[in-house]
Amino acid sequence: MKKMFPARSLAKRFIGLVLMVSMLTMCVGMNDEADAEAAPSGTSEQADPDTVTTKHQVTIDGKKVAYTATAGMMPVTADDNECFIFYTAYTLDGVKDNSERPVTFAYNGGPGSSSEWVHLGFLGPRRVETDEAGEPTEFPSKIVDNENSILDLTDLVFIDPIGTGYSHVGEGVDEAFFSNYQEDLASIGEFIRLYTTKNNRWSSPKYLAGESYGTFRSVALADYLSTNFAMGLNGLMLISNLMDFSILNECTQNDLSYVLLFPSLAASGYYHKVVDKKYQDMELEDFLKEARTFAEEDYQTALFKGERISSSEKESVARKYSELTGLDKDYVVKSNLRVYLLDFCMKLLADKGMMIGRLDSRYTAPLVGKSVEDYDDPSDSVLDASFSAAINQYISEELGYHTDRVYNTLNMKVNMDWTYNSDNQIMDLKDKVNKVMSDNKYLKVWVLGGYYDLATPFCSAEWVYDHVPLQKETRKNLSFKFYQSGHMIYMHQPSLEEFRKDAKEWYAK
Repeated sequence: MKKMFPARSLAKRFIGLVLMVSMLTMCVGMNDEADAEAAPSGTSEQADPDTVTTKHQVTIDGKKVAYTATAGMMPVTADDNECFIFYTAYTLDGVKDNSERPVTFAYNGGPGSSSEWVHLGFLGPRRVETDEAGEPTEFPSKIVDNENSILDLTDLVFIDPIGTGYSHVGEGVDEAFFSNYQEDLASIGEFIRLYTTKNNRWSSPKYLAGESYGTFRSVALADYLSTNFAMGLNGLMLISNLMDFSILNECTQNDLSYVLLFPSLAASGYYHKVVDKKYQDMELEDFLKEARTFAEEDYQTALFKGERISSSEKESVARKYSELTGLDKDYVVKSNLRVYLLDFCMKLLADKGMMIGRLDSRYTAPLVGKSVEDYDDPSDSVLDASFSAAINQYISEELGYHTDRVYNTLNMKVNMDWTYNSDNQIMDLKDKVNKVMSDNKYLKVWVLGGYYDLATPFCSAEWVYDHVPLQKETRKNLSFKFYQSGHMIYMHQPSLEEFRKDAKEWYAK
């Protein structure tokens, strides 16, 4: 199977897993609001070399929120191998009863990505400043308050997997040992158990928030935590869903992958205003209904026929494909109606000398004679340096955690070494989704995505859960929301603001 690189949390970012192991003693003291006001923002206390706590305030939804930040390294032992996991935790001050206060464990995907994206881009109380479209406002990046953080709704614990962030293996342990589906679950699962125990959070509602490969991890973790520690969860927030590798165009390129990808390709053409005028004048949601209908009916039928398709039918389907995406009809015919994802990224705006992003097709970059072999995702490279500088500065200056270690934002070696302990490398967790949701009637699952995400298409996410045989009552715990953004839905200010409103309702259910 080809190695996957889905998005910022993938593609060079599909790499954001989060090997959560157990780290050293964490000191997340709960203080009342009076104490919070007495301690100036940024004042740090370092009880030991591996844990630092600081006091802060942030304005969320128009209200001031006082909180404690803890940056630390927790030692974890998984299958007799020691590792050290770096985490950043945020707890609301003034909470008297933790049994009423949720805690959410968050990470990115990859495998091989640190949690910097969901941390400083999405959920945390501070974030990298970007404009409405998701571009950094300056370089090096500026860190500002995140008025759309969910810290007022839930405490947050951001986990960096082994080989990412400052997380590392113990002496004499091979890092590749943890570059593995099973050992990832063991280390992260043990970290969550230790954090929950050390901080008296067993009675708290517990949630997992994962992006990209992190969604795959979350479903497997829900089963692991329940099976090994009898730890039930209240919710899974699955951002840019990846649950079945067999339907991803980059992985297997079977006919179904082209059908499920098509509405996202159409959305990309719509965004760049190259679709047929009769569609361009429509609202996006109405246009996507047209794209879905074509994909599920005419397009799927044509692909199913294979070489039995007539020339006239192929021509007709190619014409409609072209009208709905803006891609040249003759190229669609030449591609036998099966346009590979990266070819689409390179060809859609070729007449303008531009290529589009794979993780987020809103982004563009000069084509400058590049071929598919050296395609460099515009939606990936534009943000890497900005977030890398920001996370290093933030942890050291604002959180007061100092180390000589390199903060590894994206570890491609982890990604390339990743194994699944399975003869069948096409991983599929639909059965596990069914199991964890059926076993726990309190488990809510929220599937989120972006219309302009070509790495983990929104229709692929829908298809996965349409094929999980949940009971009618259980299916009520499943919900979906797709935004006018890409793989990282938060790299679009209106989508981030909309998510904040949606999250408030979801946590309250």
